[in-house]
Amino acid sequence: MNDKKLASMAVEAKKKSFANFSNFHVGAALLTENDELYLGANIENSSYSLTICAERTAVFQAILDGHRKFKAIAIASDFEDYCPPCGACRQVLMDLCGKDLDVIMVNKKEEIITHKLSELLPLSFNEEYLK
Repeated sequence: MNDKKLASMAVEAKKKSFANFSNFHVGAALLTENDELYLGANIENSSYSLTICAERTAVFQAILDGHRKFKAIAIASDFEDYCPPCGACRQVLMDLCGKDLDVIMVNKKEEIITHKLSELLPLSFNEEYLK
């Protein structure tokens, strides 16, 4: 699956967002090593700290289905510019998907940019520190 197709899937996932409080809709599309696709959308709660981001929704579903290796994740929001993953999602992506994950960000015009996760989270805390 190419980056544009993955990005379009993130845009579709955004439509399933439950963002009653912030009205900031986010969708994610995660591609496994075996080219299986997992979608996620942010799901808000009035206590924002209990909200779950689109990226984590997709990753957790894939992990529950037994996947452990991933190629890329696309992230789309209502924001005019590109929407990078938040700090919590960056850490989860680093721990569960790895530093070489392609992070494809989609702006409102459905243009894309791609970065390696290691670029978005340099000097990350990871499992190496826990050994």
